[in-house]
Amino acid sequence: MQTEPPTPTSTPTSLPSPSLGAGFRFSTYGPSYNPGPDYWVSVGEQMSAKFSESVPEAIWIVGNFTGKGTYLNFPVETNDPNVTHAYVDMNEKILNLFDEHDFKVWLQVEPGNADMLGLIHLVMNHYSRHPCVIGFGVDVEWYKSDGSPEGTPVTDEDAAAWVDAVRSHNPNYLLFLKHWDHNWMPPTVRDGIVFVDDSQQFTSFDHLVTEFAKWGQHFAPAPVAFQYGYPDDRIWWGKLQDPPGEIGQAILENVPNTTALFWVDFTVLDVFPPQP
Repeated sequence: MQTEPPTPTSTPTSLPSPSLGAGFRFSTYGPSYNPGPDYWVSVGEQMSAKFSESVPEAIWIVGNFTGKGTYLNFPVETNDPNVTHAYVDMNEKILNLFDEHDFKVWLQVEPGNADMLGLIHLVMNHYSRHPCVIGFGVDVEWYKSDGSPEGTPVTDEDAAAWVDAVRSHNPNYLLFLKHWDHNWMPPTVRDGIVFVDDSQQFTSFDHLVTEFAKWGQHFAPAPVAFQYGYPDDRIWWGKLQDPPGEIGQAILENVPNTTALFWVDFTVLDVFPPQP
């Protein structure tokens, strides 16, 4: 499989000091429609404003699980049969805008059976020149998936190799690994990784806080992050006056190693309505 090295660049871009990030997750299939780049900047800034000293942060999905592999929504050259791609770049305009507004952005893939090292280099070679980019994300639910959102557990060996590949583009870059079950995460490797919990279908607000606290404790002192706001949980979060803010604040109070909070795009248009 193809594992291209990073494109030669000048001195690596310096990244902002570690800080709390707050924003959203974006996919092409999450919202019922895409209101456009300005909308996503607004959502990130509105979300960040809810948490003192936080900065806007986003998970921007550039590779969707398709067939047995992934579909990248930008043009690439690859020999990997498990990677297909678009013929126009669907991300450049928004990443330029995120650069201008001092966002922190993760570029995430749903890899399927695509060669992971090659996939990392394809994405980071294409977009690492953007100052907003802080790292690469893997949704483990779709890693070597049989078509169901469960995936294959990540080994320590694989996690370390992925971190090295990401850092080859910028030594300050991080890797995030996402799942709802900590048993799918590498058993011991922690350096350079943020562990993202995307659990849903909670019975109550307290249930979410309890489960997220367990996630944080399991990986402490390593950094963790959380996706929330799923439709299946609307039965209880829909009764809150400020769901993104109230849930996020409860997470911060109970999970001290939290580094980022993301409202999911499946309900973002309802909670952050686009302006006419």
